[in-house]
Amino acid sequence: MFRVHTSQPDHERTNAMNFDQRLERAIERGQQQRSAQARERAERAMTEDECKNLHSKARLELSEAIEVCLRKLVVHFAGFDFQSIVGADGWGAKISRDDLAPGDGKPLNKYYSRLEMVIRPYSASRIVELIARGTIRNKEVLSRTHYQQLAQLDLDGFRDLIDQWILEYAEKFSARV
Repeated sequence: MFRVHTSQPDHERTNAMNFDQRLERAIERGQQQRSAQARERAERAMTEDECKNLHSKARLELSEAIEVCLRKLVVHFAGFDFQSIVGADGWGAKISRDDLAPGDGKPLNKYYSRLEMVIRPYSASRIVELIARGTIRNKEVLSRTHYQQLAQLDLDGFRDLIDQWILEYAEKFSARV
């Protein structure tokens, strides 16, 4: 007579239950880890108000650095006018100058030179963005943009760029005038 076995041996049944239980526990641990990570991210993430405040502080510090450097540039290159910028396009400063030069048998040619640096207003992208545009004798010679996420903000890096871009403009201006 043949005997049909419809159930699993005891050790297989025990292993299956152990595996099922261990699988459920592993899934629970994974879900707990995911929840813990989400809580940590939420705690680390800055609120919208915190981001706006940080951007505002950075904007004030950097626009002041821009103003100080551009005022020094005006001292070294006579004829430039200094102007603070505060508006929808950003905060910073610009210097500008108009020159007249004789043309080849023509009336006087008018040339303009300017350097403008601004920190863009706060946006949902949560960045601090520095924009610089420079023109010398009607030709654009400098167009730069640099940005950083607020969470990784390095104000010293921005100050170094402000110095570097203004020095670059000064060198180009003195070479062409």
